Amino acid sequence: IARDIFVPLALAILLSFALGPLVQFLRRCRFGRIPSIIAAVLLAFLVIFGVGAMIGGQLAELAGNLPAYRSNVIDKIDALQQSMASNGLFTRGAAIMSDLGKEVAKTPPPASGTPAAPHAAQPQKPMPVEIHQPEPTPYDIVDSIVGPLLQPLATTGIVIVFVIFFLAQREDLRDRFIRLAGVRDIQRTTHALDDAGERLSGYLLAQSGINACFGILVGIGLWIIGVPNPLLWGTLALLLRFVPYIGAIIAALFPVAMAIATDPGWTTLLWTAVLFLVAEPVTSQVIEPILYGHSTGLSPVAVVLAAAFWTWLWGPIGLLLSTPLTLCLVVLGRHVEHLQFLAIAFGDRPALAPEESLYQRMLANDPAEAAFQAEAFLKSKPLAAYYDEVAVKALALAQADVNRGLLDYEHRTQIKAVVDDIIDDLAEHDDA
Repeated sequence: IARDIFVPLALAILLSFALGPLVQFLRRCRFGRIPSIIAAVLLAFLVIFGVGAMIGGQLAELAGNLPAYRSNVIDKIDALQQSMASNGLFTRGAAIMSDLGKEVAKTPPPASGTPAAPHAAQPQKPMPVEIHQPEPTPYDIVDSIVGPLLQPLATTGIVIVFVIFFLAQREDLRDRFIRLAGVRDIQRTTHALDDAGERLSGYLLAQSGINACFGILVGIGLWIIGVPNPLLWGTLALLLRFVPYIGAIIAALFPVAMAIATDPGWTTLLWTAVLFLVAEPVTSQVIEPILYGHSTGLSPVAVVLAAAFWTWLWGPIGLLLSTPLTLCLVVLGRHVEHLQFLAIAFGDRPALAPEESLYQRMLANDPAEAAFQAEAFLKSKPLAAYYDEVAVKALALAQADVNRGLLDYEHRTQIKAVVDDIIDDLAEHDDA
């Protein structure tokens, strides 16, 4: 209900975290407090408006060129139809579906005992009705033009005001939050705020840099391939990659469609697909680990659930904000004892200790997963450490349950078999 307030507020908070390091840098350069804030905010919104204007110009150019691509699209559709028609499987399938449709559309015969309608009763033809809209008044014309512009302008204005006040009152807001959280544990509250600030600022800045590399790579690649408007598609790839997991896929659909429309053959389409199939793995597997590593502190399931929830709540803006907002909740759960369930549910830290996890695998009779966890442990520690710190402690947990009478003979035998399997799997381990 209150998204008109909460969406600008969330955007302003995230922008404040992103611009915080820039403001601090300008202040260290003796720019002054207020001039540093104004300069950082102006720079950020000039970049945002510049990108928006560039996208608008590229879209206008694309709209003007679309009629020229119509013949290529028609030719490709005709070629596909001819290919499907020459394939007997598709022809028979289409014929079967057509016959089924005719059978479903048949009118059922009248039931026995029901008198048939007399031939004289002919249904009347419907009377045609025309609906005429009244002539628009000058107010209606102005409202139709100005109305769609007021909402984004109002949102932008609110965000700018919020960002300026958040940056100007940063220390005062921090003190008030500490007072609300309780002054008895200032160290923990300060550490929580610093952790949230560092994580959010690092995530936003690093993700922006990574997405910029991805967009530049896509734009240059599409320009070399010959896809029209490569600047537009590179910018959209940069923006859409903020959407977790599916952003790059969505970004690829537009240039792929343009490749189909502009090239009479299929070469451009193939090269465009190869570009995205190479650019996304290089970005996610090479560039991301260099800048901040694979982990953002969130589990993959949490990222997907957060994307679904915030999109349902706030639409496309919620989708873009889902990961930073969920990261805030996880940081809160790590430092506030009563909210620890948030860090457990959404964080990427293991929920169980290694020995607890191994004992659970023993009870579940899952030696394969237990061996997999052992191999992950042995990547950083020696085999003796695994037996001392994990395996023996897991057996101690099992013995405690035996002493309490919770494990019968069958479960004890099962645990012994799992341990034997683990030892056999690790017998040939090269303990470097």
